[in-house]
Amino acid sequence: MIYLDSAIIEEAQVAVNLGWIKGITTNPTLLKKSVLNPASTLTQLSAISPGELYYQLCANDFDAMVAEARQAAEIIGNKIVLKIPATDLGFRVTAHLSSEIACSVTAIYSPAQAIIAKEAGAKYAIAYVNRATRLLGDGLALVREMANVLRASNTEILAASIKSPQEAAATVQAGAHHLTLSLAILQQMTTHELSSQTVDEFRENGIGIEY
Repeated sequence: MIYLDSAIIEEAQVAVNLGWIKGITTNPTLLKKSVLNPASTLTQLSAISPGELYYQLCANDFDAMVAEARQAAEIIGNKIVLKIPATDLGFRVTAHLSSEIACSVTAIYSPAQAIIAKEAGAKYAIAYVNRATRLLGDGLALVREMANVLRASNTEILAASIKSPQEAAATVQAGAHHLTLSLAILQQMTTHELSSQTVDEFRENGIGIEY
């Protein structure tokens, strides 16, 4: 599935109107860009999104994270997927909540963390592909390694931090099940210079049903 990575209401409306976006992912940085407060933003995004809406926990201790998760679930409803950081605390929260609320573990940088995400019951393991390339040298290798350790499990890979259509395609080839992309990258993926040229040739030389 392909998701929009944004918390801007106007961008969400444009993306959903494309007709093939399956949901929306957010994070604290993206929510800060909204002109609305987080609760209002999430309420509107939930109404717009055709499917899952991801919310990342910001609290720093176990009880506060659990409380924040349940508050977010009340706002978003059954479309919610929690994004929980790949830390010792985050894995404990994931294990506690995954039977109650769909969870994803975010900011995974090793296949070992992907294994723990699986054992904690996460629905998704999130890799930051371009960022991993900058920090580790090869984000696509990380996706391949995660795909190997998650094979035949119920935990799927959601790839984020993708900066071009080419990187998006390569990430799927590496084994990612899902992508979340900015509106600009989503729009770029629909077009190619040669496709436009071919369509123009058909239009100039062909004939269709009159109407």
